[in-house]
Amino acid sequence: MSSQPNVTLTITLANPDLDAEEQERETRNLLREIKEFDIESVELVAVKEIPEASKSVGGFLLGVLRAEVSIGNTKKLLGFLGDRLGNKTIELEVEANGKKLKVKASSSQELTTAIEQAQKFVTGN
Repeated sequence: MSSQPNVTLTITLANPDLDAEEQERETRNLLREIKEFDIESVELVAVKEIPEASKSVGGFLLGVLRAEVSIGNTKKLLGFLGDRLGNKTIELEVEANGKKLKVKASSSQELTTAIEQAQKFVTGN
């Protein structure tokens, strides 16, 4: 059993071409797909305080998921996100060991770079 803390990933999908209903559907589809991974938890992010320029639907932030995953499974989940979201604009916030890394990507190349940064951040390399 590992004593390492889990990694928290906050994934924000930002597609200005989608209306709120389509954005919610895309987010829920991603949520369902991530649940198939060996992770601690994944959920829509409930509205507590709405950040500036954010929208909410049904008490949840529109397009925002939060996943908690073991350090060992982080690379697998990040790889999936790269494959699944390669050509979409996303913001990824990684929290590990009491530190946070926030990256934004709007192309496959930027997402690959962001995922590499996130993996290095998590592993400390």
